[in-house]
Amino acid sequence: MAGGVFNSVTNAVNIGANSFGLFLKSPRRWVSPMIPDEDAEKFKQLCEEHNFDPRTECLPHGSYFINLANPDEAKLKQSLDSFIDDLTRCEKLNIGLYNFHPGSSLGSDHKKSLERLAENINTAIEKTNFVKIVIENMAGHGNLIAGKLQDIADVIEMVNNKERVGVCIDTCHTFAAGYDLRTEDDWDKFWQEFDSTIGFKYLSALHVNDSKAPLGANRDLHERLGWGFLGLECFRLLANDSRFEGIPLLLEVPTAPKDESAFGEDIKLLEWLVGKSKDDSELIERSKELQKNGEKSRAEQLKKFEKKTTKRARDVGKQGDVLSMMSKKKSKK
Repeated sequence: MAGGVFNSVTNAVNIGANSFGLFLKSPRRWVSPMIPDEDAEKFKQLCEEHNFDPRTECLPHGSYFINLANPDEAKLKQSLDSFIDDLTRCEKLNIGLYNFHPGSSLGSDHKKSLERLAENINTAIEKTNFVKIVIENMAGHGNLIAGKLQDIADVIEMVNNKERVGVCIDTCHTFAAGYDLRTEDDWDKFWQEFDSTIGFKYLSALHVNDSKAPLGANRDLHERLGWGFLGLECFRLLANDSRFEGIPLLLEVPTAPKDESAFGEDIKLLEWLVGKSKDDSELIERSKELQKNGEKSRAEQLKKFEKKTTKRARDVGKQGDVLSMMSKKKSKK
């Protein structure tokens, strides 16, 4: 949206998109000027001109600063004010969906953090009219909320107006959190768990990204489709799954500075995957090519992951030795 929020529409058209994401203001500032009326009108006009329905085909991303689970009252108020400001911007643009990261407990009680998050979602819904608040799943790092599907289910349970809440599943985050998506069996298993834990009726969008880091690494490292540890099969399954028709599928893959051709290329790749079978010879060759493109990055991240895993196992072993020694001392006494 650089130069005006309306530019997001023409930028989407230029890369061949039929849905798109954007930031509503700088994602790394607390306060930004409100969108001018004339810019909002131009945005709506361009959406109509290029056949985008902003209620269903546009998914803005919230500020990275927002943490609606923050245990600090002053910082929590700052987050809530910014959150409501984002939702107000959505409604000014006639945008029907708003995606955000659910935040972190910052080491405080996890259950209380989920309650704070739900309470603030309820407040935001009361202060706005129609935009649906879409909770994104996370990579499971540290104190971040929503590395597990149950976190999202627990929050939705506490939201009063459930018609105004939804879920965005990020394929990279899902894989990083330990949910495998690489085979048809794994794919089906995850979505069955999603349906039984949260419910498909809440699925409002997907973030479609490969992962530079291995399964369960808890690293939020997006990669071009087919280049990462997820591989092309995951995205073939996605492209041929009718359950995702009619919701925005957003790419957040790495791009070169001032060059967004990666988005267009990966859009075309997803379209090419429609109708392809697992044993298609062209698909197999394309998969090999893409895996080669990401080979160096995968090797680097695998080395880091193995080093971290080894250190963790060693630390756990030391803790076990200390506990064993303490137990022996007690026995002697």
